[in-house]
Amino acid sequence: MEKDCGVKEYKILFVCLGNICRSPAAEEVMRVLLAKEGLGDAVKVDSAGLIAYHEGELPDSRMRMHAYLRGYSLSHRSRPIRKSDFKDFDMIIGMDSNNVEDLTELAPDDESRSRVFKMTRFLQTKRADSVPDPYYGGTEGFELVLDLLEDSCSGLLAFVRQRLSCR
Repeated sequence: MEKDCGVKEYKILFVCLGNICRSPAAEEVMRVLLAKEGLGDAVKVDSAGLIAYHEGELPDSRMRMHAYLRGYSLSHRSRPIRKSDFKDFDMIIGMDSNNVEDLTELAPDDESRSRVFKMTRFLQTKRADSVPDPYYGGTEGFELVLDLLEDSCSGLLAFVRQRLSCR
């Protein structure tokens, strides 16, 4: 049963460089958490990349495989971030400091910049400065990304609950 959080919809956009590893994984981890908590109608998630190089592609096959082994299904098609995203989303979350810096520069105004966050801000039990790009690494890199995303999405859920005044 969906919970009434006093708002019609809250929107979160996850962003990494190419939108084929970290941000689509974050989108799906958060989507699963929201569904389990009955918040799937109240909170919408999406992901995008800072570059359009992979536009229209599915997430990296290695990321899909590692996510699948944890019960996630990554079917998002890569898209680049758009100026309108800064107005359409309540939060825009970069995976590392470079992503956050680029997003801050792309933001059209101070209000938009205030919507930019770093994913690791929401870590609860793990310690990391960023969610590292696993693209050029091995198995361990993809597993680490999923570990960090599961932890930080749990923290993000708590943060969003406070913003929505959900109990």
